[in-house]
Amino acid sequence: MLVAHRVDHIRAAEESEMAALEASGRPAGELMQRAAAALATAVLDELGGGYGRSVLVLANSGGNGGDALHAGARLLRRGVAVRACATSSQGLHRGGAHALLAAGGRTVELGEAEALLQAGRVDLVLDGALGIGGRGGLTGTASRLAEVCARTGARVLAVDLPSGLVADSGAVHESFTATRTVTFGTRRLVHLQQPAASRCGRVEVADIGLRLPEPDLRGWEVADLAAALPVPGPTDHKYSRGVVGLDTGSAQYPGAALLGVLGAVHTGVGMVRYLGSAAETVTARLPNVVTAAGRVQALVLGSGWGADEDGPRRLREAFARTHDEGSALLLDADALAALPALVEDPTPRPAPDRLLLTPHAGELARLLDRDRDDVETDPLGAAREAATRYGATVLLKGASQYVVRPGVDVVDVALPGPAWTGQAGSGDVLAGICGSLLAGGLPAGDAAAAGASLQALAAARHPGPQPPQTLAERLPELVAGLTSAPGATRRRAGTAEVGAQWGP
Repeated sequence: MLVAHRVDHIRAAEESEMAALEASGRPAGELMQRAAAALATAVLDELGGGYGRSVLVLANSGGNGGDALHAGARLLRRGVAVRACATSSQGLHRGGAHALLAAGGRTVELGEAEALLQAGRVDLVLDGALGIGGRGGLTGTASRLAEVCARTGARVLAVDLPSGLVADSGAVHESFTATRTVTFGTRRLVHLQQPAASRCGRVEVADIGLRLPEPDLRGWEVADLAAALPVPGPTDHKYSRGVVGLDTGSAQYPGAALLGVLGAVHTGVGMVRYLGSAAETVTARLPNVVTAAGRVQALVLGSGWGADEDGPRRLREAFARTHDEGSALLLDADALAALPALVEDPTPRPAPDRLLLTPHAGELARLLDRDRDDVETDPLGAAREAATRYGATVLLKGASQYVVRPGVDVVDVALPGPAWTGQAGSGDVLAGICGSLLAGGLPAGDAAAAGASLQALAAARHPGPQPPQTLAERLPELVAGLTSAPGATRRRAGTAEVGAQWGP
């Protein structure tokens, strides 16, 4: 998994390493030299060599500026022509500027920097204008140069993060857009949070010897998804592979029922029971779906219910049923709308690792009685609040999809997918996918991250405006490829012993 840390954790690790260096009689500046060496290596790789190339370093008086300027000094020794432009009124980092000038580099003012960029005489911009302490946005010289870089298509390699973004946030501000970002020790949260992550380009983490605590964010990768997917063994059968029930859809929204069932059927569950009011629509397309009542290992509620005054009662019954059966419960869409009325309800409900809520930002705002803007400004904080309030795992859907477990500090981020998936019906399919994985034995957090990642990867591998039902039908091929790849770790889909209790 990709890991990312908050700024305060990174600063503490940096201070600890510098103190350790000083205690051993080595200069604390060695840490900056490690960063500069990594930057110079990345720049040379990006340029495909040194001699004859031209780099414009944008730097301030802080640590990021120092990293960039010391990297510039190293590049000069490799035959790169390096110029540096100060982006703040405090000028350049003193030690870094001294090293750059001593190596034969020179400084330029804003006007000359703009002229070089507009004339195409800069092969790469090394952006060290702001660092992890930036508050968001650009002013003055940095703003002017970001605009010129964007207009001219200049290639930008960012130090830590593109200047103008905020290290602990996925929000976008006026900023540089990087082709590549080199960061140190660990990713910053911004590298995993959209929409800002899209401005970071390819992110490379350089090891500079930091000792870090447990991560704040974990970004799923394809290998993590492959390892999480349940795979049947030789003794498995339809019950041990998992039975998922869906009480979804209505006369007004029968399509939501069909879409959710499509997601469940094509993810690999052993049996799908459809328990809602749109059975004719579902079975006309999917004759393998069972409509008879029976026990399930996971229950999906809410997609396409519409305005339903009976929602709290249906939810209360689902709580009691899943608690008694030991099965998992997923609440989506209109079931979420009924949930606030039951906050104080004494009806037993599944444990947090068996109860999954799948809101988008608007639904999460209603769960918390807050404005949607508040949720979009701090999605991690809002998801954590909901997980605590409702005693459930929360999958917050959106450009970045976050999985929050109550009482657990680390937050998982699903694999990113293309913006094409932001369309009607995608959430219905996702509910079915996650329900299938819950029935296959995954705890709620893993089912949420794997389900969201699976849908995103299907969309990424079949780009364009694919409707959600088409992407659902692509899932078996994707699951087969992931779980049969050489070296793939396989997770058993339940056991015959567990499955026996779910028999006919």
